[in-house]
Amino acid sequence: MSPPSLIDTHPNLAGAAPVALSYELFPPRSAAAAESLWTTIGELEATDPDYVSVTYGASGSNRGTAVELINRLVQETTLRPLAHLTCVGNSPQELAEIIGELLDVGVRGILALRGDQPKDGATPPPGSLRYAQDLIELIRRVEQRRSALLCAGKVAVGVAAYPARHPESPSEAHDIEVLLAKQRSGADFAITQVFFHAEQYADLLTRARRAGVTIPIIPGVMPLISLRRLARLGELTGVEPAPELIDRLAAADTDAERTRIGVRATVDLANAALDAGAPGIHLYTFNEHAAALDVLDKLALPRPHRHGAQRRPAPSAATAGQLAS
Repeated sequence: MSPPSLIDTHPNLAGAAPVALSYELFPPRSAAAAESLWTTIGELEATDPDYVSVTYGASGSNRGTAVELINRLVQETTLRPLAHLTCVGNSPQELAEIIGELLDVGVRGILALRGDQPKDGATPPPGSLRYAQDLIELIRRVEQRRSALLCAGKVAVGVAAYPARHPESPSEAHDIEVLLAKQRSGADFAITQVFFHAEQYADLLTRARRAGVTIPIIPGVMPLISLRRLARLGELTGVEPAPELIDRLAAADTDAERTRIGVRATVDLANAALDAGAPGIHLYTFNEHAAALDVLDKLALPRPHRHGAQRRPAPSAATAGQLAS
């Protein structure tokens, strides 16, 4: 029998991993929205997140604005962008070009998503990709062709996971099978869709691990402060928010009281996910920083201190306006 390795004799050599922190942003739709977004970006940058994800419109409807935002994040901030990319209705050639464009501006993280099916029921063009795992495999092919260029930073590929059954899925078990297929195709991590009940994340983690999913599954949490957003996301996900939370928010006399109630509920939800074994927290900001920072302040996550990270000033209002144009 061979002697134990150095790592075997020192099981705590690496120590405990710090809790990951990330935010989601979306490209602005106007000059005013761009100016507000860059204020938010500056505030979020000060918390030194591990990355920020940038959403991508249905069928790439805001592709140019998304890539421009990502490029500015790389060039003008210390933030690391995770670029969303959807595949429905796009050919492999079109997607390979977009992936190359993202890599050229410095992106080293891509969230590979299927995307929404056409609302008019139209059939996607022949040859277009249909599933997220197809997109993952395409990303890996593009990455392989560029391996010499990427030796200073390979691509991390993320995917979506669903604490509650996907609206188009026949069962939660099928959702886990899809997540496992994404892992086999080359996914490195998953971020969950919004959930409203603490047990949903813990249950997802248990079912996924039993099925053989080993990649990190990061809970996606939104500040639970807006009744309108809660209702809308309940419709999209098919999961109703807790009635008692809705009642308390509706009964609040002021916006400040409503925010206090919602932030407390969000912190409780995030802490429950961390207690269940979550490796980090992904905050859906809706391009607003105040509630996200309130949640972060009360979570008190153990975060690493990165030496030498210099915060750069946010663009001026004129530059922000160029971004929205």
